[in-house]
Amino acid sequence: MELEQRITEVETRLAFQETTLQELNAALTDQQQQLSQLQGLLKKINEQLAEMIRRNQSATATEPPPPHY
Repeated sequence: MELEQRITEVETRLAFQETTLQELNAALTDQQQQLSQLQGLLKKINEQLAEMIRRNQSATATEPPPPHY
C-alpha cells in the first residue's frame, strides 16, 4: 500500500505543478502583450517628442531674438 500512496502523492503533485505552469504561462503571455503595447506607445511618444523638438528648433531659428539681447 505504501507504494500506491507514494504514486498517488506524486500524481497529485504533478497535477498541481501542471496547473501552476498553466497559470504562469497565462501571466507571462499577458505581460508580453502589455510589454508590446508599451513599446508601441513609447515609440509613438518618442516620435512625437522628436517632432516637437524639430518644430521648436525651426520656430526659434526663424524668430529674431528679443530686443534685450
